[in-house]
Amino acid sequence: MNDHTKADPTPYAEVEALLRDEFAGVHSSTTVTRCVEAAHYGALEVTGYAHPGLVERIARKHLHVLALVASERG
Repeated sequence: MNDHTKADPTPYAEVEALLRDEFAGVHSSTTVTRCVEAAHYGALEVTGYAHPGLVERIARKHLHVLALVASERG
């Protein structure tokens, strides 16, 4: 199996924990995990590398947008 088919979640565990705390009461932990995973793969696709700091910034933006959309619907 090559290294690109299986993601190593360890570098992003801290990012997920930070964002779960930041968005507690706004988004479920499942939503946070999905945003972190999407940010990881998006960063890989665009830059070829997914530094945890970049993944955190992208995921946070996604979560803010999702929260904004949810607030406009409600």
